[in-house]
Amino acid sequence: MAPAPPRDPQLLKGVLPMLVLAVLRQRDSYGYDLVVRLQETGLTDISAGSVYPVLARLEREGHLRSYLVPSASGPARKYYAPTAAGLTHLAEQRRAWQQLGNVVRMALTPPPRTEESP
Repeated sequence: MAPAPPRDPQLLKGVLPMLVLAVLRQRDSYGYDLVVRLQETGLTDISAGSVYPVLARLEREGHLRSYLVPSASGPARKYYAPTAAGLTHLAEQRRAWQQLGNVVRMALTPPPRTEESP
């Protein structure tokens, strides 16, 4: 099997906020746990340096809330959870992504070949 082509970072940048909200919809997470969960979905090259700015932006925009949980292995961990506005935003982004995916699929699917007339 051929190796997967390198992922375009600009494509990921555009969908990462949606993916973060989708993963957090399943259960609240702290930053590093979220990175691991994203890696488990197949984003093996994702790093904390990509995720933390997204978390901060989503929280500023009111799509996430955060809270501290004491940790036995060090300082308290900052957990993130989607807000009602965040879940609404996720639903809107998911619809937009599906519509765009349909357009891309149509554009990339070659039309059926037709017989050329003599």
